[in-house]
Amino acid sequence: MPKNEIKIKLILASLLFVLMVVILSSGRGIASIYSNKFKGKKTASGEIYSPKKLTAAHRSLPLGTLVRVINIKNGRKVIVKINDRGPYEKGRMIDLSYEAARRLGITKKGLAKVKIEVLSREN
Repeated sequence: MPKNEIKIKLILASLLFVLMVVILSSGRGIASIYSNKFKGKKTASGEIYSPKKLTAAHRSLPLGTLVRVINIKNGRKVIVKINDRGPYEKGRMIDLSYEAARRLGITKKGLAKVKIEVLSREN
């Protein structure tokens, strides 16, 4: 098989994989607040977790992805950067930093039904 064909097939396979991740990772689910015990510790991206930043953990979205999170109950929205992996609690879709959760109005309950929309990958 010619090298150009191999390169094209690899590019197409990579694009298909990214598209599948985006499609499977968008949608509705349960958001939770990232535990405060991780404050000051490294995230999967190498950044230090700060409850004051607009960040989140997601199991499969590429690190650096920007995501709009919408609280279904009150309509509040926030854009966060995926910088860690998780949540690992069954039934949860995304873990939000305290500031992101505060802006969505979910700090008292700690959980909320949300819609997430993948916006882009931060460069």
